[in-house]
Amino acid sequence: MSLQPAPDINIPLQSYTGIFLRFLKFGFLAWGGPFAQIAMIRQELVDEEKWISPEKFNRVLSVYQALPGPEAHELCVYFGMLAGGRLGALLAGLGFMLPGFLLMLTLSWFYVSYGISSPLFQSVFTGMQPAVAALIVRAVHRIGSHALHDNVWLWGIACLGAIAQLLRVNFLLTLTTVGLIYALAGRKQKFPAMIITVGFLGCVAFSGLSGNQASPDFPDSAAALTAPASLLTLFWSGLRSGLLTFGGAYTVIPFLQQDAVEVGRWMTDTQFLDGLALSGLLPAPLIIFSTFVGYIGGGTFGAVIITMAIFAPAFAFTMIGHDYLERLINNQAAHAFLDGVTAGVVGLISATALGILSETVMGIHAWIIFSVAVIALFVSKSKWIVAAVVLAAGVYGMIFL
Repeated sequence: MSLQPAPDINIPLQSYTGIFLRFLKFGFLAWGGPFAQIAMIRQELVDEEKWISPEKFNRVLSVYQALPGPEAHELCVYFGMLAGGRLGALLAGLGFMLPGFLLMLTLSWFYVSYGISSPLFQSVFTGMQPAVAALIVRAVHRIGSHALHDNVWLWGIACLGAIAQLLRVNFLLTLTTVGLIYALAGRKQKFPAMIITVGFLGCVAFSGLSGNQASPDFPDSAAALTAPASLLTLFWSGLRSGLLTFGGAYTVIPFLQQDAVEVGRWMTDTQFLDGLALSGLLPAPLIIFSTFVGYIGGGTFGAVIITMAIFAPAFAFTMIGHDYLERLINNQAAHAFLDGVTAGVVGLISATALGILSETVMGIHAWIIFSVAVIALFVSKSKWIVAAVVLAAGVYGMIFL
């Protein structure tokens, strides 16, 4: 595939093998979360080798931040597209995700084979769970501070999303509605936006007061597995989650949790948190914990299927037509809709965090781990802080639990 030359693009000749190996290297060095990963990619390809101008990089990053998917992985796909067309994009994306996928697949096998039955590993994972709850609290704050600003509408949408999630309203309905509300508000059509808001609140209240949904019913973390998931179920869960990861990989948590723990019941809440803890130790986008979710639900094939599905949108947006997406994001109505969806996702994560806190932060040791982890995550700027917090919590659990 040939790309149109541009004055702010200067890609040296790259072989397909070279593209794959370069981004494989990025994958092995992808420690510290999305901000560290993006900074690493920018330093080598923009600051040092000048593949594109800094201004071009900022525009590209702003597009991907408005779209679902892990931004660092999408940037790799984008640079692969510039260097080698669609095949280059595919190789770059695969190279970046491959180390994390293989490591998570190995840890998933080890967890199922030894972690469940070993008292030692159970103590480690029990210590890690309050630390994961702290990670989610920090993520809510970080995403919310970027997504909500001082906008009353966005704060209201976040609260609406949280209430709807607590009362078990379908999240697709919630996100579509709140996106429409903010799109209308952004176009100064506040009266229709208020009518839709009031109508949706009425539906939420009716849903909460009818049947057995009067109060939130968080799943029992000690509940036994009922049945493995089908490969089709895992594929659909991964694809839908991949299309809804607005604002960072942490936003996928409520969607996968609902599918795996609450609806499909192929894993427990405790196992879900263990998978999140393990992903915090790996050089990979946090979304790689979906590999663990798929492995619990369907073994190795399940892990492969759900991982392919959840990363598919991150490949597709660039490989199908990045230029069209840039024009779409410049459309104010579309941008407002996405901002509303992101605010709604902040509410969903907040409600999910409440459920996780109620399940994991119980007892003096859990509160100690959670409190220290929250302080460390808010104070430290180190790219190693996530892995350090999770590892330290595991060591504490091994010693005291």
